[in-house]
Amino acid sequence: MTTYQSKIEKLIAELCPNGVGFKGLGELEDSGLIKLGRGNVISKKDILETPGDYPVYSSSAAGSGEIGRYGKYMFDDERITWSIDGGGRLFYRPIGKYSVTNVSGWLKNLDENRINTKYLYFVLTDEWMKKIFDYTHKAHPSVIRNEYKIPLPPLAIQEEIVKILNSFTELEAELEAELEARKKQYKYYRDDLLDISEDVEKLPLEKIFNFKNGYTPSKAKSEYWGNGDTPWFRMEDIRENGRILNKSMQLVNKSGIKGKGVFPANSIIIATSATIGEHALVTIPHLTNQRFVSLSIKDEFKQKLNIKFLFYYFYLLDEWCLKNTTKSSFASVDMIGFRKFSIPILPLVEQERIVLILDKFDALVSDISIGLPAELSARRSQYEYYREKLLSFKEF
Repeated sequence: MTTYQSKIEKLIAELCPNGVGFKGLGELEDSGLIKLGRGNVISKKDILETPGDYPVYSSSAAGSGEIGRYGKYMFDDERITWSIDGGGRLFYRPIGKYSVTNVSGWLKNLDENRINTKYLYFVLTDEWMKKIFDYTHKAHPSVIRNEYKIPLPPLAIQEEIVKILNSFTELEAELEAELEARKKQYKYYRDDLLDISEDVEKLPLEKIFNFKNGYTPSKAKSEYWGNGDTPWFRMEDIRENGRILNKSMQLVNKSGIKGKGVFPANSIIIATSATIGEHALVTIPHLTNQRFVSLSIKDEFKQKLNIKFLFYYFYLLDEWCLKNTTKSSFASVDMIGFRKFSIPILPLVEQERIVLILDKFDALVSDISIGLPAELSARRSQYEYYREKLLSFKEF
């Protein structure tokens, strides 16, 4: 940090010791320095009818925002785009032929001698991150002319900031690519280890497990949720905390528990409707919402089956679920076939060997405290810290 900051500080002391001017995007547009606009309506039907090589970006889509390849293009230059209808993400679009849809705003730099486009992207991203909590429950402003104030130091300082921040984003991209490669490697070895020969004894799920269907205590009854002490799991818990769960984001009061009580610890929960094909191992007594079925090993199999081995084997069950849904307006798993899905009964020592191998891979690609996820998280935090510090200017 000292090296990065010291170089910028020297430039500031030399080029703008009294501070820098700040302007809103509307002011920049009125001064002829930038142009703001909105994308065009481009439907998936349009893309299918006019296929081609040019990416179409919709800023509300996942990842880079690409929704397909088109035979036409709108732009062949460098721009910044952002989500209009929600999400709030900003994107730097380098020079190249592409289009953006009507749910994307765009910004074009008209004076490269005054403003570095990538610098402007970093500033807008930083401003967005400061305001993100204000927009949690509403769409990103469709016009951001006066939403952000942009510090405008001399171009040499902008370029130096871009050079520094690019080094962080490039490293982050490298780590993301390596993590993705490791995930593919992990899946390959997992599928290979779990490819059990046909001569091994196999038993259906309904023979091995007790089934408990999840439910949601009435939200209209506050007493079911106030002072709760029973973990209640949803898909959000998996997304937030991974596939080995020992705490939940929400708790249910005992008064909201139905029937025979909570589901036992060391159960595997699996989504059989809505977001199908996701599972987790829950290590504590719990409840789930109605999207999940909770499976606990029957007493007669507890000494024969390793729950962690079953957890890994359920990745194959996830894939089966995705291929075996009922044909109705609301997708759900074929539960008759689900109950018949077979599990190999391997010797316990072999189950433990497989678990030992897969635990190492899983930690490498999933554990946020070690391995690549931890390094990636640290680099992102470092980048965000530097971005905020480097873009903090005194205003004159």
